[in-house]
Amino acid sequence: MKKYDVIVIGSGGGAKIISPAARLGLKVAAIEKDKLGGTCLNRGCIPSKMLIHPADVALKIKEAAKFGLNVNPQFTVNFADLVNRISNTVDNDSAGIEAGYSKNPNIDHYRGTAKFVSNKIIEVNGEQLTADKIFIAVGTRPLIPNIPGLKRTPFMTSTEALRNTILPKKMIILGAGYIATELGHAYAALGTQTHFLVRSQFLRHEDTDIAREFTKVFSKHHQIHFGAQPKEISYANGQFTVTYQVNGVDHPLTADSLLVAAGITPNTDTLGLENTDIKLTNNGFIFVDKYLQTTVKGVYSLGDCIGRYFYRHTVNFEGEYLFQTVFEGGFAKPIEYPPVPHAIFTYPQVAGVGKTEDELKKEGVDYFVGVNPYASSAMGMALLSDHGFCKILFEKGSNRILGAHIIGEEASDMIHMLIAFMNKKGTLEDLLNMIYIHPALPEIVRNAARKAKVNLENEQKSYVKREA
Repeated sequence: MKKYDVIVIGSGGGAKIISPAARLGLKVAAIEKDKLGGTCLNRGCIPSKMLIHPADVALKIKEAAKFGLNVNPQFTVNFADLVNRISNTVDNDSAGIEAGYSKNPNIDHYRGTAKFVSNKIIEVNGEQLTADKIFIAVGTRPLIPNIPGLKRTPFMTSTEALRNTILPKKMIILGAGYIATELGHAYAALGTQTHFLVRSQFLRHEDTDIAREFTKVFSKHHQIHFGAQPKEISYANGQFTVTYQVNGVDHPLTADSLLVAAGITPNTDTLGLENTDIKLTNNGFIFVDKYLQTTVKGVYSLGDCIGRYFYRHTVNFEGEYLFQTVFEGGFAKPIEYPPVPHAIFTYPQVAGVGKTEDELKKEGVDYFVGVNPYASSAMGMALLSDHGFCKILFEKGSNRILGAHIIGEEASDMIHMLIAFMNKKGTLEDLLNMIYIHPALPEIVRNAARKAKVNLENEQKSYVKREA
């Protein structure tokens, strides 16, 4: 049995432990069953954004006429070249990580599936390894719903959709979350006719107003089938047939491609955790305490597989926390997440941080709100914006920012000023007591703050009048 100082299972978020620990002179075993770099690099954030950006450009070309620009909308795309460029880029990055590990005398890279034999003994490729400190960062994979006939068809998940080199004529998409809407946008903008089967609603975890605006705009670019419950799927002669039900009535839908983006499931079922005292949650995620330690001392877990947040930026935060507290001799204080932001890189783009209005109502928080549409701004006028807005939620009394949500152009960039303010416990006054560049999109944020102030003042006047 090989003894290491550190074992890390998973090379995505786990990279925040592997190289830093090795730089301290510790002997590290890095176990990865797939390409190094994890989901984000190989089959998630990075290749998807490399596909989405050309799609955004294509959409702007299609809409150029509204600016008086005569551009032939019947453009063509060399889809195979585009996808191959993306794949080669991320593959080279992954190979670069492998080359770096191979040159580091303190890192042993094991390509294979890790399985616990006991609490501190792991088997990989027939070898047994142990370490005083073990970190599990195995992530998640696409969830495959139990629909009759599905598994007998050559459907795509996000993994295959990002490596597919043939642009489909027509695509059926099962799902209504961020993966479905991002990839659906990319394929549709590049020329595929897209049909979404949506059981309830789009982006159900977003603020209700955001989800409503998104659905209104998104539905103009895609065929949406609401209330659709897939009942059976078949494949013959290069065509998928999905039979779905709405209000008890069956409807057939055919296409030459099928994308399943119906959620994710943790990769914890491959770890042999039944041989350990490591506990799982009811949903199969690894249970960790406030220090990210599992129910076995010295075994930690981070990232998607603990089921807290499903973003690369949060696993990076967790990895940095663990490295500081476990290796750098920092005071072992519980992990405290600052306001956790997110963005959805579809069209229209969505971003948010903090509480939604629905959550504040449920929690009984006394709040006030400011909303400003893109069209009510100088840059919004330049963009000829016909949709999108910024919504900011404030706590009554303290005027502290509780949440912010943006839908529209550059939402993922715009949200950062609100992330920064929230990190510093910023208030309505902080948003108003600064100079904004004119004309720039962040003026939409300022205008939302101004409207919040007016709303608060009107409410206070109304209260005084009622009391009188």
